[in-house]
Amino acid sequence: LFLDRSDAVELPIKFTPRYAGCYHCQILLKSSCDVRVYEIECVVNTDHAEAELEFLTPAYQAVIQDIPISNMSSQNWKLEAILEGQDFYGPPLLNVGLGETALYPLMFKPVAEC
Repeated sequence: LFLDRSDAVELPIKFTPRYAGCYHCQILLKSSCDVRVYEIECVVNTDHAEAELEFLTPAYQAVIQDIPISNMSSQNWKLEAILEGQDFYGPPLLNVGLGETALYPLMFKPVAEC
């Protein structure tokens, strides 16, 4: 069975999430001769945020900044960290349980004055 555009029906949906996360819902459509259930998954990301950290430490001495990562979604997160720049270190993976806040320990350990 092939339908052309004239057979399509638009179903406008307004979705106003309060938090970032993954939202699941079902839409039940009934008529006198048909019942259909559509499952929808909406993934909501927060706006891209930028932050600036300033590290002051003597050469060869490390300083660590714990960066809080809050998971307000409905599922556990397994995050991969990609660090760019010299003398920065941190774990490559971070697990954040749903509803939890985990700390990512970002280390700066300069090997010269910079």
